[in-house]
Amino acid sequence: MQRSLPLLAKSFARKIQLHYSRNQIPTKDSPSCDVFLSHRGIDTKKTAAGLLYYQLFGLGIRPFLDSRSMKPGDKLYDHISFGIRNSKIGVLLFSSGFCQSRFCLYELALMMESKKRVVPIFWDVKPSQLLVKDDGTYLKEDLQRFNWALEEAKNTVGLPFDSMTGDWSEFLGKASDAIIKNLQEVEEEEMEKNLKHQEFQCNSLFISPQNL
Repeated sequence: MQRSLPLLAKSFARKIQLHYSRNQIPTKDSPSCDVFLSHRGIDTKKTAAGLLYYQLFGLGIRPFLDSRSMKPGDKLYDHISFGIRNSKIGVLLFSSGFCQSRFCLYELALMMESKKRVVPIFWDVKPSQLLVKDDGTYLKEDLQRFNWALEEAKNTVGLPFDSMTGDWSEFLGKASDAIIKNLQEVEEEEMEKNLKHQEFQCNSLFISPQNL
């Protein structure tokens, strides 16, 4: 049986459900999201990525998954870039083939360059096994960019999982906890930033020459 989310996580999930109606959860016509799920489709789309998508969807959180959030005719890089930049956090679902995908490496680099908060998940792979290999098709600048982003992700605390021996329901619970807690922290940071901005504006108006 899947373990219950902590009270803090449950409370935050309810806040999100109240804030967003179900028709605002990403569809093929709406790339906006709370969580961008980066994954290698051939490795995890029918397992970890798909399960996480529906788990978050059920909690009222808006996830972005390419097969669910895009439609035929959409420009891949445009939609992916928009989804990442407009998400609150990113989930990096690392698998054995993640670094073999140019799209995965592009998503990884964009998340790290935009200083997006990320939750790495190491699915049947150890961080030390993740390498960007030069197959002769990458520019030198791209290789440097991808390697830097990968090292940044490796230095972020992640969630390991062995699909052969691990408890899948426990994995979904832990992953949901981590995602919700990071979302909550991002929301709190945004609120604090907005409050400081409002205070600055009020102070600026107060000392404006027009008020002297």
